[in-house]
Amino acid sequence: MASLRPSPCALLFLFFVAMASAQLSPTFYNTSCPDALSTIQSVVADAVANESRMGASLLRLHFHDCFGCDGSVLLDDTANFTGEKNSFPNKNSIRGFDVVDSIKSQVEAICEQVVSCADILAVAARDSVVAVRTHHLLTPCVHCLFRVFFPMNPIKCGLELLQLGGPSYTVQLGRRDATTASQSAANSNLPPPTLSLSGLLSSFSNKGLSSTDMVALSGAHTIGSAKCSSFRNRIYNETNIDASFANSTKANCPSSGGDDNLSPLDVVTPAVFDNSYFQNLVSNKGLLHSDQRLYSGGSTDSLVTTYSEDMDAFFSDFATAMVNMGNISPLTGTDGEIRLNCRKTN
Repeated sequence: MASLRPSPCALLFLFFVAMASAQLSPTFYNTSCPDALSTIQSVVADAVANESRMGASLLRLHFHDCFGCDGSVLLDDTANFTGEKNSFPNKNSIRGFDVVDSIKSQVEAICEQVVSCADILAVAARDSVVAVRTHHLLTPCVHCLFRVFFPMNPIKCGLELLQLGGPSYTVQLGRRDATTASQSAANSNLPPPTLSLSGLLSSFSNKGLSSTDMVALSGAHTIGSAKCSSFRNRIYNETNIDASFANSTKANCPSSGGDDNLSPLDVVTPAVFDNSYFQNLVSNKGLLHSDQRLYSGGSTDSLVTTYSEDMDAFFSDFATAMVNMGNISPLTGTDGEIRLNCRKTN
């Protein structure tokens, strides 16, 4: 009896079905570009070493791309669409595009048109979290040197801070890049710093993220800075704020003017990925209105308390939340494209 063989058309159909249903995988580039991840890590490490703030900026780029996770945040405006860079949450705020350009250039040099810009953002965000940059110890001591090799918590050594990275996690890969972007979508999807707790919970829930995901991801504010315009109302008009913290912050954020002046989101250890952000919230020292809403007599108070007391719990939930966020509506299979230049479509 002759065996039944599928026709060439049937094979082609099955191929496209398989491609369209492709799933993200941590081993996606193991064969097609085995040095991709190490190349990204190297560029990120250099960028963070040159400017510690860059770690927070690259992490934020991934956040602002991911209520979609398709690299659309990187696209410049064109005659056909107005992109996300000048949306209200992003204008004069998100940065790090030059670092992404450098990563893309180096990855393209080893694997042409294989690694997507969306995946570069996801990997760079993880590498930014775990990046370690140690300042020169002005007054070395046995205790400080011990902490260099066995870092448990950031400590002061002389006048310099031993900077420690955050949790590592396995990045799921295989995203493809969007061929368009929408400023209006960015305006409506990205949660502003003025949101109430219910607004925050709803914003994240609409993207399939839990309240635990939302609080853990907010912990990314343990690094980075915010502009005066985004927290002025809180430090001058809100009452659930530590008085000394408000007064000290006003020195860099006048009641009028100075909109672009920066203040650290975590006033205690602004360059260290740790749980001080949550300890600040318990002390009413959250910089943004939306930050302090996480600890204001609502349903997330207990989780903030847990994270403020248990950094391992925060790290574990943050890692899980980052993976969950990275899984929001990625383009896979034959959808989208692999851009040659992250700023424009092919």
